[in-house]
Amino acid sequence: MRQTVTMEYDELSPDAFAELDGLDDWRYLLGEITATFRAGSFGGAATLVSAIAAAADEADHHPDVELRYPDLVRVTLTTHAVSDLTTADADLARQISAIAAELDAAAEPLTAQAIEFAIDTSDADQIRPFWAAVLGYVEQEDYLVDPLRVGPPLWFQDMDEERPQRNRFHIDVTVPHDVAEQRVAAALAAGGRLVTDEYARSWWVLADAEGNEACVCTWQDR
Repeated sequence: MRQTVTMEYDELSPDAFAELDGLDDWRYLLGEITATFRAGSFGGAATLVSAIAAAADEADHHPDVELRYPDLVRVTLTTHAVSDLTTADADLARQISAIAAELDAAAEPLTAQAIEFAIDTSDADQIRPFWAAVLGYVEQEDYLVDPLRVGPPLWFQDMDEERPQRNRFHIDVTVPHDVAEQRVAAALAAGGRLVTDEYARSWWVLADAEGNEACVCTWQDR
């Protein structure tokens, strides 16, 4: 009879992760770390995925891995048992970077990002079931999430009173901390406007020419 082994994890804060060595390929986003590699060919990317899978099985710690044409491999690590980042993620991340380097796959750390959708509402409990049903999502803490972990999460922002002339949706775009200001500048140059930078470096609130809003977010100062 196989015995169930309960593992203990040492959680890592974003600041603690940022201080670790050997993780330059990785960026922290929303309780996860992400790395993107270019393998040079589709077959090379498949070889990298296979090697990552073998290392994950050996460590008994498993990432989400995406293979995209023509040669892109995106790896996301978090510890599902604690719903947060731990030293187990950092250890496996170092192994994956070493595997990628051995296979001549180039890291592209500044391409990492995570998307969230938010709805402004005065009664989240009333509308949450509709959005769960129409999207095929499930509830997880304060979010609705795709059970396949493919689509972006949806969350509900409480508001005290109606906000006339304002879109009820906004998009949160979480990027690496070292590209946030560049992303904000690009959005402004593309015709956007800055609604507020009061909360920077956590997030900047931007709007398009018609007032539809998006937040550029980082892990810093949370």
